[in-house]
Amino acid sequence: PLIVPSPAGYTTANELRAMEQRPRAVPIVAAFLFAATAIAAVVASSLLFPNALLDRLWDLNKPAAAGFRAVGRIAGVLLLLLAGATLAAALGLRQRKMSAWWFAVVLFAMNGAGDTVSLVVTRDWPRSASGIVISSAFLYALSSTRVKRYFKLSA
Repeated sequence: PLIVPSPAGYTTANELRAMEQRPRAVPIVAAFLFAATAIAAVVASSLLFPNALLDRLWDLNKPAAAGFRAVGRIAGVLLLLLAGATLAAALGLRQRKMSAWWFAVVLFAMNGAGDTVSLVVTRDWPRSASGIVISSAFLYALSSTRVKRYFKLSA
């Protein structure tokens, strides 16, 4: 195999090709972050600018509605910030930005930790356990050798 010098030592041609090809997990995680952006923006809009149409969405999750409304308009502002952050991360993953990879890892780790706490507090197994499984799956995908190599992290 062809061996070429690189800043981290020597890299084979196969390793270089693997770094250049986008792993399947990257667009999947980016798509999930784009969806999270849309959801956070809609929820934020419904909190900041209440109206009949958006208020009907709260019928899908009345406990969340009560919680967000108890916090007040600041919840809407924080959700807009989250929407901006997830949008930046989704775009960054598509552009191969290491900071976007780190943001996604921290986001899914925090989400999994939150679902774990929620499981202990509420004992809502279906909702909490599914959140833990989904966060874990994204963390597993993001921490694969191929994805880390793609973002030029030491694998």
